[in-house]
Amino acid sequence: MTPEEIAGTLIELFGTSAVGVIASGSWQIDTSTFRLLVLLSEDNTWLRVLLPILPIQQAQPFLEQFLEANFDDTQEVRYALYEEVVWGVFQHNIDTLVSADLSNAINRLISLHQARLDNVFNRLIESRIRQIIQAAKQQGQSLQATMQTLERFYAEGMMGEINQTSQGREEVLTAWRRQLERLWNEG
Repeated sequence: MTPEEIAGTLIELFGTSAVGVIASGSWQIDTSTFRLLVLLSEDNTWLRVLLPILPIQQAQPFLEQFLEANFDDTQEVRYALYEEVVWGVFQHNIDTLVSADLSNAINRLISLHQARLDNVFNRLIESRIRQIIQAAKQQGQSLQATMQTLERFYAEGMMGEINQTSQGREEVLTAWRRQLERLWNEG
Protein backbone atom coordinates (compact mmCIF):
# COMPACT_ATOMS: atom_id res chain seq x y z
CA MET A 1 0.00 0.00 0.00
CA THR A 2 1.10 3.51 -0.67
CA PRO A 3 0.64 6.33 1.83
CA GLU A 4 -2.12 7.66 -0.41
CA GLU A 5 -3.93 4.30 -0.30
CA ILE A 6 -3.57 4.21 3.49
CA ALA A 7 -5.05 7.70 3.75
CA GLY A 8 -7.88 6.68 1.42
CA THR A 9 -8.69 3.63 3.53
CA LEU A 10 -8.71 5.74 6.70
CA ILE A 11 -11.00 8.34 5.12
CA GLU A 12 -13.27 5.54 3.88
CA LEU A 13 -13.49 4.13 7.41
CA PHE A 14 -13.77 7.34 9.42
CA GLY A 15 -14.52 10.26 7.09
CA THR A 16 -12.36 13.23 6.26
CA SER A 17 -13.19 15.19 9.41
CA ALA A 18 -11.87 12.46 11.75
CA VAL A 19 -8.61 11.77 9.90
CA GLY A 20 -5.75 14.15 10.56
CA VAL A 21 -2.25 14.08 9.11
CA ILE A 22 0.31 14.42 11.92
CA ALA A 23 3.34 14.31 9.63
CA SER A 24 4.27 12.62 6.40
CA GLY A 25 3.27 8.97 6.83
CA SER A 26 1.49 9.57 10.15
CA TRP A 27 -2.22 9.90 10.74
CA GLN A 28 -4.37 10.41 13.81
CA ILE A 29 -8.03 9.50 13.89
CA ASP A 30 -10.04 11.28 16.56
CA THR A 31 -13.52 10.11 17.45
CA SER A 32 -15.68 10.73 20.48
CA THR A 33 -14.55 7.42 22.01
CA PHE A 34 -10.94 6.87 20.91
CA ARG A 35 -7.80 8.23 19.29
CA LEU A 36 -6.17 5.90 16.76
CA LEU A 37 -2.62 6.40 15.46
CA VAL A 38 -1.41 5.12 12.09
CA LEU A 39 2.33 5.39 11.57
CA LEU A 40 4.72 4.43 8.80
CA SER A 41 8.26 3.46 9.77
CA GLU A 42 11.02 5.91 8.89
CA ASP A 43 12.00 3.85 5.85
CA ASN A 44 8.32 3.42 4.80
CA THR A 45 8.52 -0.37 4.90
CA TRP A 46 6.29 -1.06 7.92
CA LEU A 47 2.94 0.25 9.04
CA ARG A 48 1.92 0.35 12.69
CA VAL A 49 -1.59 1.08 13.94
CA LEU A 50 -1.94 1.90 17.64
CA LEU A 51 -4.96 2.32 19.87
CA PRO A 52 -4.68 2.90 23.63
CA ILE A 53 -6.84 0.44 25.55
CA LEU A 54 -6.39 1.36 29.23
CA PRO A 55 -3.81 2.44 31.83
CA ILE A 56 -1.52 -0.25 33.21
CA GLN A 57 -2.90 0.31 36.73
CA GLN A 58 -6.28 -1.03 35.61
CA ALA A 59 -4.75 -3.82 33.51
CA GLN A 60 -2.17 -5.06 36.03
CA PRO A 61 -4.30 -7.85 37.58
CA PHE A 62 -5.06 -9.20 34.10
CA LEU A 63 -1.66 -9.18 32.37
CA GLU A 64 -1.61 -12.97 32.12
CA GLN A 65 -5.02 -12.91 30.42
CA PHE A 66 -3.88 -10.21 27.99
CA LEU A 67 -0.94 -12.37 26.97
CA GLU A 68 -3.19 -15.43 26.63
CA ALA A 69 -5.51 -13.38 24.43
CA ASN A 70 -2.52 -12.52 22.21
CA PHE A 71 -1.94 -16.24 21.78
CA ASP A 72 -5.55 -17.33 21.28
CA ASP A 73 -7.93 -14.53 20.37
CA THR A 74 -6.53 -11.33 18.94
CA GLN A 75 -5.66 -12.67 15.48
CA GLU A 76 -3.72 -10.06 13.49
CA VAL A 77 -3.58 -7.50 16.31
CA ARG A 78 -1.83 -7.71 19.67
CA TYR A 79 -1.93 -6.23 23.11
CA ALA A 80 1.26 -4.37 23.99
CA LEU A 81 2.55 -2.36 26.92
CA TYR A 82 4.26 1.00 26.47
CA GLU A 83 4.61 4.03 28.75
CA GLU A 84 2.19 2.74 31.40
CA VAL A 85 -0.57 2.05 28.84
CA VAL A 86 -1.90 -1.18 27.35
CA TRP A 87 -2.25 -0.66 23.62
CA GLY A 88 -3.86 -2.55 20.79
CA VAL A 89 -1.23 -2.81 18.03
CA PHE A 90 -1.20 -3.92 14.41
CA GLN A 91 2.06 -4.07 12.44
CA HIS A 92 2.44 -5.11 8.83
CA ASN A 93 4.91 -4.93 5.99
CA ILE A 94 3.67 -2.17 3.69
CA ASP A 95 4.55 -4.05 0.48
CA THR A 96 2.12 -6.90 1.19
CA LEU A 97 -0.58 -4.93 3.00
CA VAL A 98 -3.94 -4.54 1.27
CA SER A 99 -6.79 -2.21 2.15
CA ALA A 100 -9.09 -5.02 3.33
CA ASP A 101 -6.46 -6.28 5.80
CA LEU A 102 -5.88 -2.78 7.14
CA SER A 103 -9.63 -2.25 7.57
CA ASN A 104 -10.05 -5.59 9.32
CA ALA A 105 -7.15 -4.88 11.67
CA ILE A 106 -8.52 -1.44 12.55
CA ASN A 107 -11.96 -2.93 13.23
CA ARG A 108 -10.39 -5.58 15.46
CA LEU A 109 -8.44 -2.88 17.35
CA ILE A 110 -11.64 -0.92 17.88
CA SER A 111 -13.27 -4.10 19.16
CA LEU A 112 -10.43 -4.59 21.68
CA HIS A 113 -10.84 -0.97 22.75
CA GLN A 114 -14.59 -1.36 23.23
CA ALA A 115 -14.17 -4.58 25.21
CA ARG A 116 -11.42 -3.04 27.38
CA LEU A 117 -11.33 -5.44 30.37
CA ASP A 118 -14.44 -7.48 29.55
CA ASN A 119 -12.71 -10.20 27.55
CA VAL A 120 -9.71 -10.59 29.86
CA PHE A 121 -11.93 -10.49 32.96
CA ASN A 122 -14.11 -13.25 31.51
CA ARG A 123 -10.96 -15.23 30.72
CA LEU A 124 -9.81 -14.82 34.35
CA ILE A 125 -13.20 -15.90 35.71
CA GLU A 126 -13.20 -18.94 33.46
CA SER A 127 -9.74 -19.96 34.68
CA ARG A 128 -10.94 -19.63 38.30
CA ILE A 129 -14.00 -21.76 37.57
CA ARG A 130 -11.73 -24.38 36.01
CA GLN A 131 -9.66 -24.35 39.22
CA ILE A 132 -12.81 -24.88 41.30
CA ILE A 133 -13.82 -27.79 39.05
CA GLN A 134 -10.37 -29.34 39.31
CA ALA A 135 -10.38 -29.05 43.11
CA ALA A 136 -13.90 -30.48 43.32
CA LYS A 137 -12.99 -33.43 41.12
CA GLN A 138 -9.84 -34.09 43.14
CA GLN A 139 -12.07 -34.32 46.22
CA GLY A 140 -14.36 -36.71 44.37
CA GLN A 141 -17.27 -34.28 44.23
CA SER A 142 -19.89 -34.42 41.53
CA LEU A 143 -21.17 -31.40 39.66
CA GLN A 144 -24.29 -31.46 41.85
CA ALA A 145 -22.29 -31.62 45.09
CA THR A 146 -20.07 -28.74 43.94
CA MET A 147 -23.14 -26.67 43.15
CA GLN A 148 -24.63 -27.47 46.57
CA THR A 149 -21.41 -26.30 48.24
CA LEU A 150 -21.56 -23.02 46.33
CA GLU A 151 -25.22 -22.58 47.26
CA ARG A 152 -24.33 -23.16 50.91
CA PHE A 153 -21.50 -20.60 50.73
CA TYR A 154 -23.94 -18.01 49.36
CA ALA A 155 -26.62 -18.88 51.92
CA GLU A 156 -24.11 -18.54 54.78
CA GLY A 157 -22.76 -15.26 53.42
CA MET A 158 -19.27 -16.63 52.70
CA MET A 159 -19.70 -15.63 49.06
CA GLY A 160 -21.70 -12.87 47.45
CA GLU A 161 -22.36 -9.29 48.42
CA ILE A 162 -23.38 -8.30 51.92
CA ASN A 163 -26.69 -6.73 50.89
CA GLN A 164 -27.45 -9.16 48.07
CA THR A 165 -31.14 -9.88 47.58
CA SER A 166 -32.43 -13.42 47.23
CA GLN A 167 -33.20 -12.67 43.56
CA GLY A 168 -29.65 -11.42 43.04
CA ARG A 169 -28.25 -14.51 44.72
CA GLU A 170 -30.38 -16.76 42.49
CA GLU A 171 -29.14 -14.95 39.39
CA VAL A 172 -25.53 -15.43 40.46
CA LEU A 173 -26.09 -19.09 41.30
CA THR A 174 -27.76 -19.62 37.92
CA ALA A 175 -24.68 -18.12 36.26
CA TRP A 176 -22.43 -20.40 38.35
CA ARG A 177 -24.53 -23.43 37.41
CA ARG A 178 -24.40 -22.53 33.71
CA GLN A 179 -20.60 -22.09 33.78
CA LEU A 180 -19.98 -25.23 35.82
CA GLU A 181 -22.15 -27.29 33.48
CA ARG A 182 -20.40 -25.82 30.44
CA LEU A 183 -16.88 -26.47 31.75
CA TRP A 184 -17.32 -29.59 33.94
CA ASN A 185 -16.53 -32.21 31.31
CA GLU A 186 -13.65 -30.27 29.74
CA GLY A 187 -11.25 -30.74 32.67
